[in-house]
Amino acid sequence: MNIYLSMAAFALAASITPGPVNIVALSAGAQFGFGAAQRHVLGATLGFTLLLVLLGLGLHQLLTHWSALTRIIQWSGAAFLLFMAYRLAFDDGRLGESQAQAPSCRYGALMQWLNPKAWLASVASLGAFVGDGDIRLLWQFAALYFVICYASVACWAYAGAMLRGLLQQARNLRRFNRLMALLLAASACYLLVEIF
Repeated sequence: MNIYLSMAAFALAASITPGPVNIVALSAGAQFGFGAAQRHVLGATLGFTLLLVLLGLGLHQLLTHWSALTRIIQWSGAAFLLFMAYRLAFDDGRLGESQAQAPSCRYGALMQWLNPKAWLASVASLGAFVGDGDIRLLWQFAALYFVICYASVACWAYAGAMLRGLLQQARNLRRFNRLMALLLAASACYLLVEIF
């Protein structure tokens, strides 16, 4: 199989599967619409691509030497996911009228840096496709991953926007947000179990 096709398949599998970033994209699309959710989608894509490139350029070696930094990232990720779950669980359920704002570009990028799924996908894909340290191949992989990651997260935002009609009633949106909060809290609990 062509290496680029293999890279694309891996990127799609890692990007489209459920995870904290995609859950927030779904929720943002449902609550704020597809257009407003694009800031989160772009930020998440840029954040992941930057993480991938920096790990490919040697950040993983720094983390190997400073294992405490890895712990800090894990704890921060769990705390951030719990914070997100809290915000979703206590949202008032009014579309576009609440004081809540759609997740920003910066917020999407930060989510990726605190997302254990993003770290695992980056390390695994770099080991599989750029293990020999070919910088040109790293940049090609990052470009390919950027496109696929953006499309994947945008699909989740679009799915949320399609649910928007079903969530016009505040009660329905509150239930939806609480389900999303439960999924984020479960992700955080999974991460905490992995830490211990």
